[in-house]
Amino acid sequence: MSRAPVTRRRFLTLTSAGIALPAVAPSWSLAASVPKGRGPALIPRRVLFGDADKGWARISPDGTRLAFLAPFNGVLNLWVAPLHDIAKARPFTRVSDRSLGTWLTWLHDNRHVVFFREQGGDENWQAHSVDLTTGVIRVLTPGPGVRSHVQEVSRHFPTELLIGHNERDKRVSDLYRVNVVTGASERIETNDGAFVWYYTDAQLRVRLAARYTDDASVEYLQRGPDGEWSLFTRIDMVDAMSTRPIDFSDDGAEVYWLDSRGRDSAAVVAQDLRSGTRRVLAEDATADFTELALDPRTLRPFAARVTFTRRRWQVLDPAYADDFTRLAAPARGDIGDIEKSLDQKHWLVFYERDRGPGQLFHYDRHTKRSRFLFSTRRALEGAPLVEMEPVVVRARDGLSLVSYLSRPRDSARGTPGPMVLVVHGGPWGRDTWGLSSTHQWLANRGYAVLSVNFRGSTGFGKAFVNTGNLEWAGKMHDDLIDAVDWAIAERIADPRRVAIFGGSYGGYSALVGLTFTPETFACAVDYVGISNILTLLETIPPYWKPWQTIWKARTGDYTTEEGRRVLAERSPLTHVGRIVRPLLIAHGVNDPRVKVSESEQIVAAMRERNIPVTYLSYSDEGHGFRRQENRRSFNAVAEAFLARHLGGRFEPIGDDFKGSTIEFKAGRDLIPGVELAGRGRA
Repeated sequence: MSRAPVTRRRFLTLTSAGIALPAVAPSWSLAASVPKGRGPALIPRRVLFGDADKGWARISPDGTRLAFLAPFNGVLNLWVAPLHDIAKARPFTRVSDRSLGTWLTWLHDNRHVVFFREQGGDENWQAHSVDLTTGVIRVLTPGPGVRSHVQEVSRHFPTELLIGHNERDKRVSDLYRVNVVTGASERIETNDGAFVWYYTDAQLRVRLAARYTDDASVEYLQRGPDGEWSLFTRIDMVDAMSTRPIDFSDDGAEVYWLDSRGRDSAAVVAQDLRSGTRRVLAEDATADFTELALDPRTLRPFAARVTFTRRRWQVLDPAYADDFTRLAAPARGDIGDIEKSLDQKHWLVFYERDRGPGQLFHYDRHTKRSRFLFSTRRALEGAPLVEMEPVVVRARDGLSLVSYLSRPRDSARGTPGPMVLVVHGGPWGRDTWGLSSTHQWLANRGYAVLSVNFRGSTGFGKAFVNTGNLEWAGKMHDDLIDAVDWAIAERIADPRRVAIFGGSYGGYSALVGLTFTPETFACAVDYVGISNILTLLETIPPYWKPWQTIWKARTGDYTTEEGRRVLAERSPLTHVGRIVRPLLIAHGVNDPRVKVSESEQIVAAMRERNIPVTYLSYSDEGHGFRRQENRRSFNAVAEAFLARHLGGRFEPIGDDFKGSTIEFKAGRDLIPGVELAGRGRA
């Protein structure tokens, strides 16, 4: 199952103002894609779901170079360019099997970049470094089968970093001090306490460690002069999802929290480590602060981001107020990530847009001017994309559900049409405003698209997330149904033509939709979803074991007879006989989070009852589809499936199976157009 992204790498994790943009010609033609009068041109799937042209950019500490991911022979590799001339970029890796991970980290020698690779979707990320002067690539962590992450980099140690990995014990990660020049690695922390996170400082010292208690609260411990751990603070379960330390100041005197204790939504709080005094730097009544912008030298926060319906930055240090005023250009979209050089003179500012690809700008803090660097996906510039509208839906008990609606281009307001309800994973995550390939794809094919932040979603305060406790297939699903009813009442959706579509927890929701509310949806698409909560919890990866108390408190107690009975009742597999509407399922064989058996067992149960189902399997994928060939083939099948049952438009499958490992394990004959497609194993 997916998890919300971690704000800062201190965790031991589960892991634009009056700028003239250059004209960019799309790599596809809008002409004659569909008959005249039948709506906007079909945007090809390989444009909508292809890899980014450039993305995940990081600026070097000295502000002279840019590292980013871009395709090399069709696979995302590491490229580096001078900041002043992106056209001079060149690749420093040439992997050909699958794209690199999106975490790029500069060392403070301005010469080494750390990147990550996995095998076949297993999520065992192995760390590597590349020397930009010699081109030498060095493996930094063991593998295969070992999961690693960057814990800390520091300006005080230009060629060293802290890395965590689980070679010794697959359940937990130890910390290692690694030299990127020699590759030498020294274990500095042995995780014998089943700690789920460590927090380290700029001196590469372990300052805090976190562990879950039996009631899903979190204990933060600190090590004393005698080397023993003692309790620093305890975060009760009600605050545990919205309260966590983010970073220490460079001098080690303060720690900065996102903290909901004593309030509903997470505020930005600074705590003096000597006196224990706490002061609130920023708070918002509508939503949690989730991101801090830190001064690269002092590591003190100067701005913080909060998202209710749209992203918004609040300036904490008045010295930066003018900068954010200049950066806040609504025409460019919402300010997303901000990257800074060590001297703060050069910023990378990413703008999220809904009707166009994200754009990266270089902001020169000395001249106060912004310069366009690149668009993440040039082929989408000029495409007939649609607006993503934030809407707030009221649940039956009055709870406000922040949702996002995309309507087909040129659709007549007040005339109901087909709709797809797209459910996010997690469930402890959230949907946000911006460019969504899924929304744009489905709207382009003629569907209204609705995404709902149901209760249990994160970012809307602790009361909202805790209202979702023990409500899988309960009130969490009621929220989705209430949103569908809202769309019907608003004459957006035709009640006879609504589909439910999702992955991970969203895939579970799709299965719940067909089993708990079997007449509501015309069809469902589930990828990497859960069919049986009990078997999910029995097969979670070893490194999730320390989180088991969370599952007990928030999903259900699988250790008691009564708890298991309730979880079985909330599992779609238990009610498979209720399925009367078409279902498409897809899964990666190597999925470490939601095992492929979750899909296999419900498909088997349906076939035993002669209930039609289409099941796609991918031998080289895990929890989702990272290879663009596999994304393309899955979306081709899903598009044909939805067109058959909702009546939308579709692009012929053509050669979209080429290079994919797609295998039809069931129901190939139920998908129109597959017999004309390239070879996919039956």
